[in-house]
Amino acid sequence: MEALLARLVDIDSNSYDKAGVDRVGEAIATVLEADGIAVTRLPDATYGDVFRAEVPGRSGNAHALLMGHRDTVFPIGTVQSRPYSRRGDLAFGPGVCDMKSGLVANIFALRAIKAAGGLAFPVVALFTGDEEIGSPSGRRRIEAEAKGARAVLNTEPGRISGNVVTGRKGGCSFHIAVTGRAAHSGVNHKDGASAIEALARKILKLHALTDYEAGITTNVGVVRGGITYNTVAGAAEAECDMRFDTPAQQSAMIEAVTRIVAEEELPGTAATLTLRAGFPPLEEKHAAGLFALYRAAARDVGFEVGGEHTGGCADSGFTASLGVPTLCGLGPVGGKAHTDAEFCRLDTLVPRTQALAAILCRLG
Repeated sequence: MEALLARLVDIDSNSYDKAGVDRVGEAIATVLEADGIAVTRLPDATYGDVFRAEVPGRSGNAHALLMGHRDTVFPIGTVQSRPYSRRGDLAFGPGVCDMKSGLVANIFALRAIKAAGGLAFPVVALFTGDEEIGSPSGRRRIEAEAKGARAVLNTEPGRISGNVVTGRKGGCSFHIAVTGRAAHSGVNHKDGASAIEALARKILKLHALTDYEAGITTNVGVVRGGITYNTVAGAAEAECDMRFDTPAQQSAMIEAVTRIVAEEELPGTAATLTLRAGFPPLEEKHAAGLFALYRAAARDVGFEVGGEHTGGCADSGFTASLGVPTLCGLGPVGGKAHTDAEFCRLDTLVPRTQALAAILCRLG
């Protein structure tokens, strides 16, 4: 398992590096096909292709779906400067926990089910290539495969606590572009209409939407505008992140943001809003039944596990929003994802994968 993890980590696979993301998929296909597991490659013109693997069932019953994404947030060249490494029971490298160790867990669970002669129902795994940027292409594949599934198991990294993920916030991002009237700030200041001031007023209103008790947060994390300090800014832009706990909150928040952006803050200014990729929430009601099964499976393997809600988004939100039972964070335990200090606990590779295979068996 560690050898495969090192192999996958040592392939650069930034979300926008289609060639690299596809090389990870090809490496996965090679391992699975060597064990006689059928792999279908679903091409994508822009992002990484989707690789679909299946261990047939002994009947045509509803399938179980494993999920994992092959892309990472790290730029091309990261592997050259910071390849896979190990210190004691900790492994390091780009994407080592988020989520190449989860891919390894899915691969070995499939191989175990195949070696055991299969289950009463098919086990399908989707290895997608664009989750870190909101799954703009992978989403439709995921939703199509989830329909009719008896359960979805997503091997995003286990929490630092060792818990699995029974709930996730939903999230989406916005781009806000503001136009104004440029003017010399000393000679004819009054002829200008500051896009920066208009944007600043909107930022205050957007941040005021945050409601911690309700589980809603907004954050304008990037702001750009103007050309020089002595010019009234004729243009400004911002990137805004929004998180929420329920689909109803999502609808209400999008309406609120749309209204704020449409308001004229200053005469001569105007703003446009572009909604970018987003994830629905994973509501805990969709995970409860599977979590009970997983706890029992983990106990049989030899470890105790709890459930945890997280503010991060994942592809599991897409499947849960369809009403399909979904459990997330089933991969090996790791932490500090998206940083140079990202790590995976190698001592959790085997037991977490055993528990993954065991819950698959219990789904029958």
